[in-house]
Amino acid sequence: MANSKYPQELRERATRLCVEARKDPETRAGAIARVAEQTNVHKEALRSWVKKAEEQELPVEPEDSSARIRQLEKENRELRRSNEILKSAAAFFAAEFDRPQR
Repeated sequence: MANSKYPQELRERATRLCVEARKDPETRAGAIARVAEQTNVHKEALRSWVKKAEEQELPVEPEDSSARIRQLEKENRELRRSNEILKSAAAFFAAEFDRPQR
């Protein structure tokens, strides 16, 4: 890419800024246009760079959603159990604190 209109460092920076902005739902809309204007890069050039970058970040195999759901449900059960233990401990120590000292 020695004949490229844009230096490699600028391409990487603009692409990174845009990919990061597109990950956030708050800044996703218009991210390419904003970053293109800020970096003085043509929108369509940036759009193609971002498309390539986002395609590379996608997993090759689709994630097994049922396995992911099972894993999240297990994690949820563990967190609920931990929360109950912490609530019990807090109640115990609160009762000890309220008990008159001898």
